[in-house]
Amino acid sequence: MTSLSPRAERLFLLTLAGIQFSHILDFMIMMPLGPILMAAFGIGTHEFGLLVASYSFSAAISGILAATFVDLFERKRLLLISFTLFGLATLACGLAPGYQTLIVARCLAGVFGGIMGALVQTMIGDAIPYVRRARASGLVSTAFSISTVAGVPLSLWLANHFNWRAPFIFIALLSLIFIFIGLRILPELRHHLSEQKRAHLFSAIFAVLADKNHLRALLFSALLIFSGFTVIPYITIYAVGNVGISQLDLPIVYFVGGCSTFISARLIGRWADKHGKLELYRWVALAAMLPLLILTHIGVVPLWLWVMCTASFFVLISGRMIPAMALISSAAQPKLRGTFMSLNGTVQSLAMGLATTLAGYLITQDSTGRIEGYPVVGYVAIAANLLGIWFAAHIVLHDKPVTKAI
Repeated sequence: MTSLSPRAERLFLLTLAGIQFSHILDFMIMMPLGPILMAAFGIGTHEFGLLVASYSFSAAISGILAATFVDLFERKRLLLISFTLFGLATLACGLAPGYQTLIVARCLAGVFGGIMGALVQTMIGDAIPYVRRARASGLVSTAFSISTVAGVPLSLWLANHFNWRAPFIFIALLSLIFIFIGLRILPELRHHLSEQKRAHLFSAIFAVLADKNHLRALLFSALLIFSGFTVIPYITIYAVGNVGISQLDLPIVYFVGGCSTFISARLIGRWADKHGKLELYRWVALAAMLPLLILTHIGVVPLWLWVMCTASFFVLISGRMIPAMALISSAAQPKLRGTFMSLNGTVQSLAMGLATTLAGYLITQDSTGRIEGYPVVGYVAIAANLLGIWFAAHIVLHDKPVTKAI
């Protein structure tokens, strides 16, 4: 494992958080843009669900392809090459002339975004000891918080005052900045490279899939994502159509939710390292079911009450991921971690795409803009969350803590 000084470790994690911020914002912005895109292209919830899911399905395919070569290359170089191609694909989204070309551009962004997401988690597992890994994941997870605090409201402001293309161009420019930062800050990680030649192209994938513990961890990962993304992509549409929230007030919802998760992510990471990752995951996952149930059943309410519901939902749903990702990355055999995390990215992307597509068919939008069927989506999410809690207890960790967390 690469040894970093405390300062170098912090800069390393902050740089990964910046890269993750660009990637997450690119994915997240599609959901609050839902009403704008549906009006611009004259599409319904099914077509919008496909637009969101196209990113996820292409990321799943790229994860399988990446699993064949990701452990054969130095981590930093592969991450920055993928990041550059991701930035170009995001720029293509902003320049897309119509619905069909936007789907193609989203697929390309998903291909490179999927590789990036897996590499970020792999590099955390490679460079950060298990005893501090949940805290490190919590720091990188603030990318989600910052994207909701600043990125999504700013992107919505750009879309409301210019057009839907502006947020994608903004993200492409932001990616360029973080590419230059990554070139200067990220260390080279090559200790996983081996002189031993593989028997064939898919030998590492077969080695990962032959391990039952790996399979349990992958299924656990899929349930985590599925339970969140049956609900998340349609929150904005439901808020506007059923709850009575104005499109212009949506930035407030994401700002408060992001501020809340910015604080909670760091705390959850520290608590997980101190009190146990599995134990904390269970408590946060159980607590998440209450706002999940309320969010999918609530009717017309004032803005302040909706903000409270969504903030608690964001805090707990995203909070589960911090100890969970520490468990998942530690379930991998170290020499196969890159391949495992690439396959994990594929599994998560497939779960995301399937959840979004399934929810898109379970819900319908009537002539007044109201969403029907969202409570059913909530029940599906709760069932998947409970299954995830059960699976978490059956994962064996390959990385053992050697010292107590401070």
